[in-house]
Amino acid sequence: MPDACELCRRSPIELTRHHLIPRVRHRKAKERSGLDRDELNGRLAMLCRACHKFIHTVLTEKQMEERYHTLDALASHPEIARFLAWVSTKPPGLRVPTRPPVKRP
Repeated sequence: MPDACELCRRSPIELTRHHLIPRVRHRKAKERSGLDRDELNGRLAMLCRACHKFIHTVLTEKQMEERYHTLDALASHPEIARFLAWVSTKPPGLRVPTRPPVKRP
C-alpha cells in the first residue's frame, strides 16, 4: 500500500480509496468494456482526502467513467492539474476546504 497520495504525492498522509470507475457506473462500464466485477472493483487509486474530495467536486461519475478513469487522465484535467500544483506544496496535515459539488444536468 502506498504511503503517499498517488496524485499530489504528499506524505505521510491518511489515504482513501478512490474507484477510478465509480461504483454507481460499474454496470454501464461492464457493458461497454467487457470488464468483469473484480477488474472494476480493483481499479483503485489511493488518494488523500483533499484530492479525493476535489475530484468529486469537479467531475461527474459519468465523466470519470468515460474519460477520467486513470491517474494520468485525472492529472491532465485542467482544473485538477491546477489544484494538484497548489496542494502539492502544502503540508500533509493541512485541511483543505473544497467547494460544494457543481449541480450538473
